[in-house]
Amino acid sequence: MLLTFEVIAEALRERIGSGGLKPGDALPTQAILMGEFGASSLSVQKAMALLKRDGYAISRPGKGAFVAQPDIDTDEDPGSLDGGNAPVGGTAARVEALELALAETLDQLTALRARVEALEVGVTERDR
Repeated sequence: MLLTFEVIAEALRERIGSGGLKPGDALPTQAILMGEFGASSLSVQKAMALLKRDGYAISRPGKGAFVAQPDIDTDEDPGSLDGGNAPVGGTAARVEALELALAETLDQLTALRARVEALEVGVTERDR
């Protein structure tokens, strides 16, 4: 059984694969997706992060999320693509996804460091 964010991501992938959403088209807003799927904002955000990670979408700050442009210079033979089911993401979408993952990892490390420092302070105070 798919989680809500996976259902949203899969529905958008299908729309992209079928041509309902074409490269450069704006993806539905968070509010629209929340209403359409009865989902929380977190579920929609996770779905968009998944689409960006997989190269289906790219963000334009202040403008929203858009269907990614396909790579022009892929390593694969164009004839080997499976009829529109392959990610359409370009290099920019992959770079953005990696930057997002790196930022999330740095946030997690910062939070972990703060917890460790708090524990160390607690141990030091108890030793007195």
